[in-house]
Amino acid sequence: MLQRIQTIWMFLAVLAAVFLYFTGQDVDIMGTTLVITIVSVALALLSLFSIFNYRNRKRQILLNNVSIFINALLIGLLVYWLLNLPGGIQFPEKGIELAFPLIAIVALLIANVYIKKDEKLVKSVDRFR
Repeated sequence: MLQRIQTIWMFLAVLAAVFLYFTGQDVDIMGTTLVITIVSVALALLSLFSIFNYRNRKRQILLNNVSIFINALLIGLLVYWLLNLPGGIQFPEKGIELAFPLIAIVALLIANVYIKKDEKLVKSVDRFR
């Protein structure tokens, strides 16, 4: 069912991954822009795949957890990248990329809470049958 609340949270994670791709940064240090592009596209596709796996809630939770882990690795990569960036850019301009994986992590954690609530509800209804 695509009209569940966790779908909105997972779609927010998709948007965060897409917006990470379109940050407007054109600085490329050691090929990190290509890596960030590949990871952001992979995260968007993983979250979309998770949205359409609504019939298998355990797989949805697993996919969301994998996406959370990849987002955490991406934050580490971005911190490393921002610390090695040449000094001509002000800090607020440097840190905009970090907001998107953090938003995605929070959204996926909230989605997991609602998926677990759905799983609990389905199990309680199955007991009555």
